[in-house]
Amino acid sequence: MTKTSIIIGIESSCDDTAAAVIKDGKLLANIVSTQNIHKAYGGVVPELASRAHQQNIIPVIDQALKQAGVTREELSAVAFTRGPGLMGSLLVGTSFAKGFALGLNIPLIEVNHMQGHILAHFIKTNDEEEEKSPSFPFICLTVSGGHTQIVLVKDIFDMEIIGETIDDAAGEAFDKAAKIMGLPYPGGPLIDKYAKEGNPRAFTFSKPKVSDLNYSFSGLKTGFMNFINNETAKNPDFVELHKADICASIQYTIIDILVNKLKIAAEQNSITQIALAGGVSANSGLRATLKELAAQLGWQVFIPKFEYCTDNAAMIAVTGYYKFLKQDFTTQGIAPLPRYVLGSNE
Repeated sequence: MTKTSIIIGIESSCDDTAAAVIKDGKLLANIVSTQNIHKAYGGVVPELASRAHQQNIIPVIDQALKQAGVTREELSAVAFTRGPGLMGSLLVGTSFAKGFALGLNIPLIEVNHMQGHILAHFIKTNDEEEEKSPSFPFICLTVSGGHTQIVLVKDIFDMEIIGETIDDAAGEAFDKAAKIMGLPYPGGPLIDKYAKEGNPRAFTFSKPKVSDLNYSFSGLKTGFMNFINNETAKNPDFVELHKADICASIQYTIIDILVNKLKIAAEQNSITQIALAGGVSANSGLRATLKELAAQLGWQVFIPKFEYCTDNAAMIAVTGYYKFLKQDFTTQGIAPLPRYVLGSNE
C-alpha cells in the first residue's frame, strides 16, 4: 500500500509570499500574499521585500494548512524556492523552510523557481474541468519579469535551455515601457489592458537581430524611450492621446519577437507540443497569439490557469511532490542561490 504524501511548498523569490499544500499530487491549498508597498517606488525594493516576507510567511503558511485541512504533523516534506530571485527574499523562505523541516523532523526539498514555472502545467486539482498537461517532449516558453527562456522539456527532471535573453527579460521590457509612458507599477498588466483598445500596427519599433534562439530586449527599450521622448517633445499630450495605440504596438512587437524564435525552436526540434509559463504568460495578447499559431501550425498549446502563471507556491509544491517520489532531498546546509541556472546542480 502506497503511503500518503503531503507536501507544503514555500515561495519567496521576489515580492510574493506564498504557501501551498499538495496531497498525493492533488492541490489542496494555494495562498499568495502580494506586497503592495512597492507600488510607491515604481518597482520592487529588495530590502522592503525581505522585511515583508518575514511578516507574511507565518500567516501565509498557517492559512495554507488550514485551507488544506491538514496539520503540521501530517506533512511529509517541506519544499522551498532556492532560487533564482532576490537574495534577501530567498533567504527568508529558505531559512523558514529549514527550521520548519528540522522542527518536524521531515525531509527538505529545494526547488528551482524556473523549473517550478514549467511544472505548473502538472498541477492537479479536483476541478471538473481540469487542464490537460503537455506530453514529453515539449517546448516551453518561460517569460517573466526576470527571465525569458525557451526550454526543451524531455522529462520532469530533464530540461535544457535552448534559447534565452542575452540581456533584459520580456517582462522587464513591458514594465519599462509602461514606466516610460508614465503608467503606475506594475505596468505590464496595464499595457495589456490598454492594448486591447488600440491598433497594434499604429507605430513600428525596431526588432533586434540576435543569433540562434536567443533574445534581446535592451535595444527595444532604448528605442521605445527615444520614440516617446521625441514625440512628447513635439506634443506633451502625445502619450495620453495615443495611449491605446502605443500599448498595442509595443505589446505586438514584444510578442512578435517572442513567437518568431519559438516557431524556429519548434521546427528545429520537430515538436508540436508547446507550453507557456511565467508571469508574462498571463498576457492576453501572448495567449491569443499562441492560440492563433496553434491553429495555423498544428500546435497543441498549453497555458496554465492565471493563478499558476504569476509567482505562486503551487508550482513549488508540485515540483516538491515529484522530487519526493524519487527521494530527492537536500540538507540543512543548503543556501539560497540568487542566480540558480535551470538544469544545473548549483
